[in-house]
Amino acid sequence: MFTSHEGKKVPSVTFPVRIGNEWKEINSDDIFNNRTVVVFSLPGAFTPTCSSTHLPRYNELASAFFNEGVDEIICISVNDTFVMNEWAKDQEAEHITMIPDGNGTFTEKMNMLVDKSAIGFGKRSWRYSMLVKNGTVVKQFIEPDKEGDPFEVSDADTMLNFINPNAKKPDQVAILTREGCPHCTRAKAILKEQGYNYAEIVLPVAIRSKTVGAITQRGTVPQVFINGIHIGGADELESWIKANPSQAK
Repeated sequence: MFTSHEGKKVPSVTFPVRIGNEWKEINSDDIFNNRTVVVFSLPGAFTPTCSSTHLPRYNELASAFFNEGVDEIICISVNDTFVMNEWAKDQEAEHITMIPDGNGTFTEKMNMLVDKSAIGFGKRSWRYSMLVKNGTVVKQFIEPDKEGDPFEVSDADTMLNFINPNAKKPDQVAILTREGCPHCTRAKAILKEQGYNYAEIVLPVAIRSKTVGAITQRGTVPQVFINGIHIGGADELESWIKANPSQAK
């Protein structure tokens, strides 16, 4: 059974890290003292849930956390610094600070170290998240103690909702495009002008028609989506912005 660390100080631990071509040491006191920090800890870099959901969503919601007064978002895993550095690059997790707890010292002192030898992992961290203010754990979300790798409460949305249930989350915007498409260029310019940080999916010729048709039942690009709503092409995007001024930037 895992015990909560709420109301207690986080362990004072020194983490050896590799920055560039040099070894450096980061002390947990420097990370947490006189600061507000969100921490999420997970079983391992490059593992399925950690890579598909846990880390990406914290990175995606980073601006919302920062707007709520969080100074830094930390990911801790019982991996070495080289693995954590490469995982950060692979995930393009520019808003997350990776902390390698290679010896499991911090994790063990948090009473979150578990034996995953059955799947060849050795000692790893149980999945959890916590909000730390001035070195003290204010809130900790610990995954239920059951078989497997439960992922129910340590996610980014749960933590953000605890900090502020009314926090404004970043808009989720995507646009399907093709190379050399003037209407796509126009739609992207409109999104940029409105302040939307969009994801562009450039479709190759071989699958464009089938992909656009399957997703939108349309035959052309661009096709814009905002927060789950299919807006359409550049003209429809302009019309939607005029009709929904409160949702536009």
